[in-house]
Amino acid sequence: MDMSEELKKAQVLVEALPYIQKFNRKIIVVKYGGSAMVDEELKRKVIQDVVLLKLVGFKPTIVHGGGKEISKWVTKTGGEAKFVNGLRVTDEPTMEIAEMVLNRVNKSLVALIEELGVKACGISGKDGGMLKVEKKMSGGEDIGYVGEVKSVDATIIHSLLKDDFLPVICPVGYDASFHSYNINADDAACAVARAVNAEKLAFLTDIEGVYRDYNDKSTLISELSTSEAKELLSSGTIGGGMLPKLGNCIEAIENGVSRVHILDGRIPHCLLLEIFTNKGIGTAILSDDAERFYNTNI
Repeated sequence: MDMSEELKKAQVLVEALPYIQKFNRKIIVVKYGGSAMVDEELKRKVIQDVVLLKLVGFKPTIVHGGGKEISKWVTKTGGEAKFVNGLRVTDEPTMEIAEMVLNRVNKSLVALIEELGVKACGISGKDGGMLKVEKKMSGGEDIGYVGEVKSVDATIIHSLLKDDFLPVICPVGYDASFHSYNINADDAACAVARAVNAEKLAFLTDIEGVYRDYNDKSTLISELSTSEAKELLSSGTIGGGMLPKLGNCIEAIENGVSRVHILDGRIPHCLLLEIFTNKGIGTAILSDDAERFYNTNI
């Protein structure tokens, strides 16, 4: 009887063991957005990954976006999605739509998690005064109800984690006058990760990771220190959409997050492949003095 397939499965589990030991009981923040939120099959696989992380002893927390869905509903209601420097212009009607859509997305993710047997709780940045914001400008231009996170009260997140819930966070917050603001999901995920001292922050995106040269796919970087990331930022070789994301990653590391991962959410089970295998599939960003994992035995 050929046992090669079964032995391969056993080898995968053995390879995962040191990572499970290293990150057991540690908080992992997953920023969930892009195509992986639109494709139902990919959505299910991402949620399976997060549930597995929970069941092997990690403490995952999801911060989700919903930009494509918001744009769809703005168009459906006769409006037009407008962007300035990559940021959505959010007037009052758009803010109403954004909040409704994001809450709908939030509860659909909660349902998927619950379906897989894990307790989940969907909250927004308004709950427990979690995300306090100020109005964000884009290159000096007013873009409406778009907020920049000024403070995070992580009490509700810690309470949910302690009671064995998987928090699912919708990126909407209040300003000092209790007006609602839409928050860029990358910014919200970074702010949350810093506030809870996350061991890992994983961005699910529509790109494979960080390249030294975006036009040469063989230049994908598996691991990148913050110093190397800053050099890349100043080199001018990084594409427009990656600039703010890489800036967010550096800021997260400098504020206590141990490792940040940029992953291609279009690859099924990308979270498991990055976190539990020696090779990894995306780009991991870490502090200058952190231990390197890839191509080594940890």
